[in-house]
Amino acid sequence: MPEIVSASAERVINAPRGTVYDCVADMRLLARFLPPPFYDVRVEQGGVGAGAVVSFKIDFARGTRELQMHVTEPAPGEVLVLTDTNGSGLTTTITVTPHDAHTLVNITSTFTGETGVAGVVERFVAPRRLHRVYAKQLARIDAHARSLTA
Repeated sequence: MPEIVSASAERVINAPRGTVYDCVADMRLLARFLPPPFYDVRVEQGGVGAGAVVSFKIDFARGTRELQMHVTEPAPGEVLVLTDTNGSGLTTTITVTPHDAHTLVNITSTFTGETGVAGVVERFVAPRRLHRVYAKQLARIDAHARSLTA
């Protein structure tokens, strides 16, 4: 039976929560923040917050996969959720919370893993690789948010 695989990273960003949330909720900025293995980012609907639809490709262990993410805001200004509509089971949650005079941002993704030996390898490799990718994404968000408040 396939297992749920989870990967996450978090970072304190040196900018106010509202500024940071505006950055992560604006799907038109996503291409600026996503490092490889993500590419070919396209906003297909809306652009900011709930109702936006954004697609991109990702090169990963199983080859290239195209994802189409629908954005919801279960807690506007605090939580943004991107859910793949192409059946991968991928859900990415971005949580933005105040942290002293700064902002703590957490990116967590979950998806249904493979079965068998491929699943064992995936559960070991994917979280570590995605953690590194999300750490780079958070560094890019930090740099952009700080440039807006400088």
